Amino acid sequence: METVLLGTTLVVLAGVTFLNGFHDASNAVATAVRTRALTPYLALAVVAGFTALGALIFSSFATTLVGRFDTALPGHTSGLVILLVGFLVAGGWGLFTWWQGQPSSSTHAVLAAISGAAMVAALASGFGLAEAAGLMLRQVLLPMLVTTLLAPVLAYVIVVPLVWAVRHSTPRRANEAGRSAQAIGTCAVALSHGLQDGQRAVALSVVTLGTVGAQLPSGSVMWLQVGAAVLLAAGVLGGGWRITHTLSARLVTLDPLRAGAANITSAGMLFIGAFVLHAPISSTQAVTAGLVGAGLNQSHSTVNWATAMRIMSYWIITPLVCGLLAAVLYLAASPLLH
Repeated sequence: METVLLGTTLVVLAGVTFLNGFHDASNAVATAVRTRALTPYLALAVVAGFTALGALIFSSFATTLVGRFDTALPGHTSGLVILLVGFLVAGGWGLFTWWQGQPSSSTHAVLAAISGAAMVAALASGFGLAEAAGLMLRQVLLPMLVTTLLAPVLAYVIVVPLVWAVRHSTPRRANEAGRSAQAIGTCAVALSHGLQDGQRAVALSVVTLGTVGAQLPSGSVMWLQVGAAVLLAAGVLGGGWRITHTLSARLVTLDPLRAGAANITSAGMLFIGAFVLHAPISSTQAVTAGLVGAGLNQSHSTVNWATAMRIMSYWIITPLVCGLLAAVLYLAASPLLH
């Protein structure tokens, strides 16, 4: 029974990883396509390649995440059920928000779902509640708060020296410089997205295998990275154009220079989150908040606040809905534990 459950959990995790790439492709390609820095198909190819590269060339962040999951999850069947319902809820929420065209956080969906199921399991067993609640607080709520507040401010500030640097240029030359910055920013966002989400997928694979006491042979983590890179890149190539339209046309209208500033800011936050804060920063939230901040630094703000507030509402309800649904599913699946 445990072997079947392990195999099912790993298969669902693979599907969630693919969906992650599909759902979050818009984070990197939206403004690059809108400002004509890259053509749509070239943007997808570039983003897929750099996303895969980000998942492959970094590994220390995954090690940090494994330690945090290990302290919050029980072993064997109970741990597998927590992970399985967490992956199922995160995948279902990702499909729903994609259908709605809303850039919600895949990172926070899966972490909140695992936290919700783990808290219910802890209440039932009488121990581990503090660790499970800490997973929700430190890995979901605090990073969401920091990203939402900091990304717009940084994007707003970064626009200032960029505009000053091209103050004597013609509009055409300024736009060309902006498109170059946009192309670089697109690659940086894709690389950092591969780092954050690819390493999270690797960490969850290791944790899933660890719940049954499986010993990973030497070099196997590299193959887990390869698998995560392939799945994320394949998802990106599938394209999430519904969400791309929301970010590039409905949320804010930016010139190429400000769009490039927003992407560079977002990529910087994702790298800092991984290497300095050791926290899973949502690429969706970093990019969206950065776009709003850059949009505010224009002579006439073009931010659509109705769309921005709707997106924000999805950010707020994502951990609540996913945590609650996973808790309910865990209770429904509890007969599997006996």
